[in-house]
Amino acid sequence: MAERRQWWLVTYDVREPKRWRLVYRVLRGVGQRVQYSVFRARLSERELQKLRWELEKRMDPADALMIVPLCAHCAGKVVTRGEVEAEAWDVEPPRWQIIG
Repeated sequence: MAERRQWWLVTYDVREPKRWRLVYRVLRGVGQRVQYSVFRARLSERELQKLRWELEKRMDPADALMIVPLCAHCAGKVVTRGEVEAEAWDVEPPRWQIIG
């Protein structure tokens, strides 16, 4: 049986450019960039724990991380403008994509 997945909003503030790039690369692999340091990702609980572990390895205690769960009802009410606008928050994104 497949694990239930939900949307998560991940935002971060990394104070050093080298660490910022490392965090960015991890998040780019699991989610879609919404704004400069904000990503959205549709993850299971297991995938979320793995993501947190990967980010903790790359972040410094001075850096900040916030992960916000979005229920299906809330995700459907997200208001966007710009590039993300075309991407619906109430549909399942592709399981994988090729990043060039």
